[in-house]
Amino acid sequence: MFTIEEKRINNQLGTFTIKDIEAVTGIKGHTLRMWEQRYGIIKPKRSETNIRYYDDADLKILLNISVLNNHGVKISEIAKMTGVEITEQVLKLSNFSSEHTNQIKALTSAMLSFNETEFHKQLSASIIQYGLEFTLLKIVFPFLNEVGILWQVGSIQPPHEHFVTNIIKQKLYVAIDGQIGRLNEGAKQFLLFLPENEKHSLGLLFANYVIRSRGHEVIYLGQEVPLKDLKFAFSEKQPDFILTLMTSSQPELNKQDFVNFLCENWNQSHILLTGSQFLLSDLEVRESITLLKSLDHFIQFINNISNSWIRNSAM
Repeated sequence: MFTIEEKRINNQLGTFTIKDIEAVTGIKGHTLRMWEQRYGIIKPKRSETNIRYYDDADLKILLNISVLNNHGVKISEIAKMTGVEITEQVLKLSNFSSEHTNQIKALTSAMLSFNETEFHKQLSASIIQYGLEFTLLKIVFPFLNEVGILWQVGSIQPPHEHFVTNIIKQKLYVAIDGQIGRLNEGAKQFLLFLPENEKHSLGLLFANYVIRSRGHEVIYLGQEVPLKDLKFAFSEKQPDFILTLMTSSQPELNKQDFVNFLCENWNQSHILLTGSQFLLSDLEVRESITLLKSLDHFIQFINNISNSWIRNSAM
């Protein structure tokens, strides 16, 4: 639970508690304290009651450090780097993160200049050449990872991200509309929603498209759905699968209680969970729960369901 002072810090724009930092970066609180003491990598601020907190600049630095550390760079080596050197190393990693570098750089260039026509042109060319699903998996999502890195190093601002995600969503809306009503004889029913305070709907929209493209039925509720409303609307309905994801830091939300609520109210449904906040939590995973660790894992899961129906119908 948060102290009163921690809640006050959370309510201030651009300030983060150590619990927030742990949730966003994946760096455990005790590890961060050790790094601060041993290497002096960052100096947290202190509230009037001596509660440590961090600002936007601290968060960006720690995100960069987390990226390097996750790529095998020892913290002792990172501690010797200047801020500029850390930024350069992170950018080098991003440059070699995808085989479709040219397409990603073209999208990045269009984003930085807010050139809607060029962004549409580059995105449409990739979809025509590779197909929508491949383009999203191999070009768009790596591009969005690059966007995240550019934000970390201060090269872009939130309007850049809003600009490109809304264009990408437009493409998905059109593609989803083309799949409506195309159900297989053995179609499964999926209920898709995002929890309260979760606004990142692009991943859920992609899941909506992938599931429909395999001939299954989707009930798509979108973002920020209160559980009490979900329970009221679907009290007598048991979809075959319930899919939700969580990427936004929500330290006050007990993830296990959230998952237990889904299992208890929809005990005949299989619960699919994804997103960093679920994957980084130490959840008790029941037989009726599957943690989807990546987009590839999700697609493999959906394909297995579809292939199983094809095999059974052929018998």
